[in-house]
Amino acid sequence: MVLTEEDGRTGFFDGGAAAASQAASAAFFRTAPVAVVTAGSGPHLAAAGEDAARLGIPLLQVDDAAGEDPAARDGLRAELDRLETTSVLTYGTPDAGWEPVLGNRELTDDAGALPEFAAPAEKADAVFLSDGSPLAAAAEATARAAGATVLRLPGGDPRADPDTVALLHGRPDADVFAAGEAFGTPELLADRVAVARTGVQLPGGGQTVFPQRRMVALYGHPGGGSLGVLGEQGIAATIQRAKDTAAQYQPHSAEPVIPALEIIATVASAEAGPDGNYSRVTPAADLLPWIEAAEAAGVYVVLDLQPGRSTFMDQAKTYTELLQRPSVGLALDAEWRLAPGQRHMEQIGSVDAGEINATARWLAELTREHALPQKVFMLHQFNTAMITNRDQVDVSHDELAVSLHADGHGTPGQKLETWNTLLTGLQPGIWPGWKNFYDEDLPTLTPEQTYIDVSPKPWFISYQ
Repeated sequence: MVLTEEDGRTGFFDGGAAAASQAASAAFFRTAPVAVVTAGSGPHLAAAGEDAARLGIPLLQVDDAAGEDPAARDGLRAELDRLETTSVLTYGTPDAGWEPVLGNRELTDDAGALPEFAAPAEKADAVFLSDGSPLAAAAEATARAAGATVLRLPGGDPRADPDTVALLHGRPDADVFAAGEAFGTPELLADRVAVARTGVQLPGGGQTVFPQRRMVALYGHPGGGSLGVLGEQGIAATIQRAKDTAAQYQPHSAEPVIPALEIIATVASAEAGPDGNYSRVTPAADLLPWIEAAEAAGVYVVLDLQPGRSTFMDQAKTYTELLQRPSVGLALDAEWRLAPGQRHMEQIGSVDAGEINATARWLAELTREHALPQKVFMLHQFNTAMITNRDQVDVSHDELAVSLHADGHGTPGQKLETWNTLLTGLQPGIWPGWKNFYDEDLPTLTPEQTYIDVSPKPWFISYQ
């Protein structure tokens, strides 16, 4: 067992099914005069688990060659010695038979022939997470036998399930253990459990962005409608419009469709400005009322950066306090990232994967440090030159849901051609997004067309 939190309250049972079963026994039982031991992972594993849970005793698993493997044999014997086990209910038979494995203990394959014994009276104040795999089966049975709360998470991420998040938040003093390859590494499990314990959930529930939901957003700047529909009305009317727009997509989506705002936080400028960056930085205090209203209404927010000659990292840090809020993500708009000597409207900007990765790393660290739910990390693009070395973009940060947002406008045929070009060679783990333009598209696709005609179906749709 690997303890993964400083206080030892999260444990990961790894090293294979046999090791996981021994670790679970050690975690949940101080003594057990009787134990169940099963060989291999055949059909008798389920029956052995049922008996262990019914009798309130641990289930230990060995592979078929345990008798010929000193480490496997000695590990099992050591755990039985620690438990002070004298009688063993066996299922299956290892290749070498049971005696070389179990030593001088009373053995039976009939639960009705076990001697009378008192099952341990203690019940575990613990939560056990299982991915439902055979590797976790014996450990899961032992957790049930000890009275732990057992949850099955086939995907291995406790953040993804709203009920699991609520349970872990409501049990702050409970130990959390897990077994199964789906949980990844001990460190990953610990980070995810720490987030789940906060109980903070994204609009629509859970703490991971996709595929638990799709999003439909209004795009623009609060200062007016010239930069997008978001600024065409006040805060309350914008939030209602976002909700109404998202609701039009729900009949065409199997997933919940969540309303969102994509707010241009830094605006590309024709003038260099005092800092020479050709970008106007909106004070965070001016955006806070919009974010607070969105949070109260269950609306997600993405802050969009148009940095000019600044870097995405430098501008993102300006909004650190806003990005510490659980339902605020970040978008990088490469069209407006200028190289030295370039100016807006004279050249289309671009960004290299290296700068994207530095910004992603900073945002992931911020998210992890504050135990926040996963964040949208969006990359805007409408031609291949806008992101150089795109195949090197790091999508491995568990704290981020990376989305590539296709911004092309024109006829449906032109937009789909851009879409298909941008999605060619896209790394697995990037969630495609789409933009509809009210004025530039000829015509603007309906919600049904956006979901039916665009393939794969976009996960984040914005309106400008």
